[in-house]
Amino acid sequence: MIPTRCLVLTGILFVSVSWSALGQLTDYRMWVGLTTRKPEQVVLRRWKQDFQTRYLVLNPQTLQTSVVALLPDGIRELPWASVMQQVRQTAYGKAMQIEQKRDINLQDAGIERTDTTERGFSLTIDLCPSTKPLTRSVFEQLIRAFEPEEKPIPITVTITGLWMANHQQDLAYLKNLVSRGELAITWVNHSYHHRYNPRLPLQANFLLEASTDLNAEVLSNEQAMLQNGLTPSIFFRFPGLVSDKAVFDRILAFGLLPIGSDAWLAKNQQPKQGSLVLIHANGNEPLGITDFINLIRKKSASIENKSWLLYDLPASVAKEK
Repeated sequence: MIPTRCLVLTGILFVSVSWSALGQLTDYRMWVGLTTRKPEQVVLRRWKQDFQTRYLVLNPQTLQTSVVALLPDGIRELPWASVMQQVRQTAYGKAMQIEQKRDINLQDAGIERTDTTERGFSLTIDLCPSTKPLTRSVFEQLIRAFEPEEKPIPITVTITGLWMANHQQDLAYLKNLVSRGELAITWVNHSYHHRYNPRLPLQANFLLEASTDLNAEVLSNEQAMLQNGLTPSIFFRFPGLVSDKAVFDRILAFGLLPIGSDAWLAKNQQPKQGSLVLIHANGNEPLGITDFINLIRKKSASIENKSWLLYDLPASVAKEK
């Protein structure tokens, strides 16, 4: 068990705890504001846990999130418009402004590609609900291919509540790869249920289904992530990569940055520099896994001389102008 550690830094109390010892989350809600001392952080959520009030905060320059407890004078609640005004020149503020122009597509609305000068791409791995086990081979192949050139290897995992509920051993396997320093995972909200009805058209499917409770899909999944020891990132991926303007804009209102993909390998979309590559490791898409493993084998010489790399998604988005 990792011991609890507390650090007071420039007036803000940051708490690192043993996630396995955490109690139930209660009173989980959106709570918007800014921290009062440097480095200034955007506050996005508040809840009660282990007799303590906790907050999910975002560094608007690096796009990294963290869970903190704050001293009484360390935070101020503000209207969302005021927060956006104050961070408009940061990486987060600029990304939000760009996202507001990406809300019109039915599929792949959101960030599809980041810094086109990168010598590689950001790998995103979806864990939609599935009865099949995690495709662990893709992570083993990643480690063999990219270490020691990259360690820890930066990847993004988009995760659903139902997958977590039914794959605790697989989740523990991923968390162990992180604790061993093999992987650096950015955990992305992919909705709680990821509903899909094959009889419905895209315009009425996934989160666009009439009975969808978007608050529950977003906030319940964040709670499940936290309860499982995962820190939700600032990103969100739509199930099926499907959205409309109304749903997209509601995700922005949660403070989240939607991500799409311009390189879904199972659909024969080839990665480019700065692409967000998409594969599924939930056992339901062996073709995409095979394509990715073949790709990294083909690029082995470039990986070895560091001319073809995997990139951290928050850092790549933060670099965009």
